[in-house]
Amino acid sequence: MSAQHRPSSAAPTASQGPKAPIRLLEDIRRAGKTWAELAPRWGVSEPDPPWKTSLHATCECLSAAAVLPVLERRRAEDELGETLYCGTPAPEQQLLALAHTMLTRGLLSEEELARRIKEVRTRLVAS
Repeated sequence: MSAQHRPSSAAPTASQGPKAPIRLLEDIRRAGKTWAELAPRWGVSEPDPPWKTSLHATCECLSAAAVLPVLERRRAEDELGETLYCGTPAPEQQLLALAHTMLTRGLLSEEELARRIKEVRTRLVAS
């Protein structure tokens, strides 16, 4: 297992369980920034968010590398979609479920995810 795929000590603990809410993701979910809400603000009529293709590519790469097999990811998406992310639109629900799964498996820490989100926001504001 490479250093990138090694479980992180900063990931949610097993005692929290794979279906326990994760503060960072809950904050994101509640932020009111779904594609359906953002697209009209930016004058975009495209029904799919621009990041949807990247999301699918990320899922495929995780599966191809045997880090997160397709069936396990889909099962987690279904379970989290019916519980924690119920009521969240489909593309955002899939994104949150993937992030949740990666965090609970230690593939990514909350701190690293927060840092990456900040980097993307900074790039978007600058453009």
